[in-house]
Amino acid sequence: MGNSGSAVKVCTDHQGGINWLSLSPDGQRLLTGSEDGTARLWSTADSQCHGHFQGHESYITFCHLENEAAFTCSADHTIRKWDVVTGQCLAIYRGHTSIVNRILVAKDYLFSGSYDRTARCWSVDKEKQIQEFRGHRNCVLTLAHYSSRDVLEEEEEEEEEEEKVSRDLLVTGSTDCTVKVWWVSSGRCYQTLLGHTGAVLCLILDAPNRELFSGSTDYTIRTWNIVTGEQLKVFKEHQGSVICLELVNRHLYSGSADRTVKCWFVDTGERIQTYKAHKHSVSTLKYHAGILFTGSGDACARAFNSRSGVLQKIFRGHKFIINCIQIHNELLYTASHDGTLRIWDIRGICKRNKRRLKKERSVQGRSSQKGSLSRLFNNKVGCMIQEENGE
Repeated sequence: MGNSGSAVKVCTDHQGGINWLSLSPDGQRLLTGSEDGTARLWSTADSQCHGHFQGHESYITFCHLENEAAFTCSADHTIRKWDVVTGQCLAIYRGHTSIVNRILVAKDYLFSGSYDRTARCWSVDKEKQIQEFRGHRNCVLTLAHYSSRDVLEEEEEEEEEEEKVSRDLLVTGSTDCTVKVWWVSSGRCYQTLLGHTGAVLCLILDAPNRELFSGSTDYTIRTWNIVTGEQLKVFKEHQGSVICLELVNRHLYSGSADRTVKCWFVDTGERIQTYKAHKHSVSTLKYHAGILFTGSGDACARAFNSRSGVLQKIFRGHKFIINCIQIHNELLYTASHDGTLRIWDIRGICKRNKRRLKKERSVQGRSSQKGSLSRLFNNKVGCMIQEENGE
């Protein structure tokens, strides 16, 4: 395990806890949304605050950053759009009757989920509500979006005549224990996915493989076919609520209130690794270059070798739970309920991991070549020998 890291910069501008951290698609800016009711814009080039967005009447629950616009949602029941250059509020989206928990921007759509038991769709460029999705019996906590073009064959699409104008679908997870899939154009519920016995806290979508993953307070992760609604697998080894998910190369990483992260091979459902050492719930996680970064309720971020599960570094300095992490240009950004944004240099562990991966590939290559020659020899003498390859 590596030594504990010290932050290269600590940003203390917020006067309340930071609930979310968003990175722009071009990687040039970061957006933080805070309990102090404001959002701040940060440059990844100099780590300075270049924007202060004020106007919400209560705390900001979530934020999303595009290259030219920022979006925030709040306990004041509204969503706001901001100009990242001037800091001007460009639009206020009103209609929800309770706390707005989550927003998602896709194409020209802005989606939102709320404690008022609804999700809504808005035009990004106008303060106009396009659609309301009503049917959950409790609050909507998490959202995902896809197009039927991503998952349906042509003949299947022809069956959905009612939805010819738009083939966009919204996925919502709720504390009513269900996941629902909605046609955006009509607001009609396409599928209700039943199986969880606790609140659905997180969703992750793999549209090319027609799969949706949901994590819940019932301690399970479930995989669904998003075309048929069929439940495919249940991952059951966690001993606490599943709080966050990350999908990388058919490997699913799940962070839990049981103080662990687990890695699952999606195709078989096999649990192939458990990452321990957390002293509280795992609140957020991010995979980067063979390293799994985690944030925890114990106020620490950690870096694990994703294959071996070995803890490589602990990042200490925060006072309260780390709510979100982002990675850009081999810098780790952690946002905490203590109100600070901390920036950590991860070049060292990234470099060591690259060397390790290169060495492993070299060893595997030699083992593979040796195994091929051995099999050729054994075939000639009519023998079958099983080789056990190792590092």
